[in-house]
Amino acid sequence: MLLDVHTHAFHPKIADKVLAQLHGHYGITPVGTGLAADLLSRLARAGLDGAVVHTAATGPAQVVPANNWAMEIAAENPGLLAFGSIHPEYLDFEAELDRLHAAGVPGIKIHPDFQGFFLDDPRLGPIFEAAGDRFVFMVHVGDRLPPEQNPSCPRKLARIVNDFKDLRLIAAHMGGYLHWRHALTYLAGLDLYIDTSSTLPFVDDALLRLLYDCHPPERILFGSDYPLFDPKAEIEQLASRLRLSDSRLELHLSAAGELLAPKASARPCVKEGIAKKAVF
Repeated sequence: MLLDVHTHAFHPKIADKVLAQLHGHYGITPVGTGLAADLLSRLARAGLDGAVVHTAATGPAQVVPANNWAMEIAAENPGLLAFGSIHPEYLDFEAELDRLHAAGVPGIKIHPDFQGFFLDDPRLGPIFEAAGDRFVFMVHVGDRLPPEQNPSCPRKLARIVNDFKDLRLIAAHMGGYLHWRHALTYLAGLDLYIDTSSTLPFVDDALLRLLYDCHPPERILFGSDYPLFDPKAEIEQLASRLRLSDSRLELHLSAAGELLAPKASARPCVKEGIAKKAVF
């Protein structure tokens, strides 16, 4: 199954508002409408079988509505898998995780920068313990602030990798949007996945090659960050800039499908010999 592991789709009532907010924060004019129909059309043009759609509850009161929307959009659109959301201030997280798991939701999105908490918030610990290996966690990493001041950063995520061995983690944006050199230092080769979303337009070829070569290829997942970017255009740019063979490109497009399939086999191991820390 060929998947775009990092997309967003919004309720028609709020899509325009969210697109305006994204433009205001990132300075990027979204290419898409943010609606499920537009996403599905673009996935088809890209030759993909589907996508993972993410949502993020900006406060505890939004956890249940956000998760209801995730389950609704997945039920109405067979080509879309939807991750749920959780918030450290939401007290009944165990019951909500059970509800998501019972509904077949395969993962949870965490976006500290938009959700208003730090990735090293100790309140996340009990949530991770309760989740165990039932979910894949997509974690937004990085932004304009220096890593130590930013709610999320590669070093904070590396601590989670080391402290919670059962978690299955994806570090969005090749380990850290605008924090890529820190991602090389703290995340390269660790027991987690990374996705390619919101990276290609912002890094030069040399840095892109470093990011790519310092992580096991089967742990690098294609993500477009639709509606900011178009899946087909991102696939073409990824293949061109890294000079990927057809088989290597297919590996990145199919790895998310294998990760999100019902757990019937052991987790893949990180390749031996991958450096734990990049040297510059």
